[in-house]
Amino acid sequence: MPISKKSVFDQFNLFPPTRYMGSKEKLVPYLYDIFASLNFESALDLMSGTSAISYLLKCMGKETISNDYMHMNYLAAKCFIENGTTRLEKSFAETLIRQNRRSNFISKKFEGLYFDKINSEMIDNINNNIQLLDNSVEKVIAQTALIRACIKKRHRGVFAYTGLNHDDGRKDLRLSINEHFIQNIDIINKAIFDNDKNNKVFMKNCAEVSYIPDLVYIDPPYFSPLSDNEYVRRYHFVEGLSRNWKGIQFQEDTKTKKFKSYPSQFTKLSTATDAFDLLIKKYAASDIVISYSSNAKPDKLFFLKKLKKYKRHVDMVSVNYRYSFSNQGFAKNRIKNEVREYIFIGTNR
Repeated sequence: MPISKKSVFDQFNLFPPTRYMGSKEKLVPYLYDIFASLNFESALDLMSGTSAISYLLKCMGKETISNDYMHMNYLAAKCFIENGTTRLEKSFAETLIRQNRRSNFISKKFEGLYFDKINSEMIDNINNNIQLLDNSVEKVIAQTALIRACIKKRHRGVFAYTGLNHDDGRKDLRLSINEHFIQNIDIINKAIFDNDKNNKVFMKNCAEVSYIPDLVYIDPPYFSPLSDNEYVRRYHFVEGLSRNWKGIQFQEDTKTKKFKSYPSQFTKLSTATDAFDLLIKKYAASDIVISYSSNAKPDKLFFLKKLKKYKRHVDMVSVNYRYSFSNQGFAKNRIKNEVREYIFIGTNR
């Protein structure tokens, strides 16, 4: 029996909001209507990012498979999508902010770059304590809360620039990392629920995912001449933190102490078009829903043509959209980041 729209959104509204670049939370009402019009039981969110759309699909009672190539997003999906029952008690979470000087890697490596000394030491303390946890699910919840704390505490939530003097008046900037961490534990706990489905999470290049669902949702990085789609450049600090800096090779000559971005077929137009063609062909037997921006390349005619090549029925929904933030909104010429978001739907029915 279908779950009512009210029940879906009563649960979805517990999902923690984020300022993550490219997040599709604002598209949720439109995507819900599209998903609700289709007949499917299993869904793959191929490039899940914050897991907001995976969470919507889970709320709709679907068997949800979430995939992303970034480790921090993989942890978020483990927390909200695969996990349905485990929570982290607040009293236990409070023990994780206790002083632990086992390592001061963060406060030394990133001294003065993103947080002041006190908050940097708080990140070290919490991270050191998290590494001692035996329960893998509790550890994922704590890591996700710490990552969210760092993003909330950081101006604009990104790490593509350095400096501490960017107070835009938000209360989030005045709370300490410890306060953000405990606050996010509570928020995360409230969002965790079980939909009685066998939900799974992967951390793979999208081309390597072998699972073929009834429906696949694809929200790729947008290639645009107006900005880059380098997620690692913006989130290298929290991505490294999610890995506890294992396997990270810093670019020491950079002011931000970032590391090299992961390989992606979506950073160049030539490779992106080939990648899209292969993905649409791969999921020819599934319903396909694709989100893409009007100021990105390839254009909408490309997607309509490719979908018509493999699907019997193709439709497109166009939505006025403003991104949370991006280079497009802060460029020297102040190019507005108000664009249209296209949602392409391809089915065989």
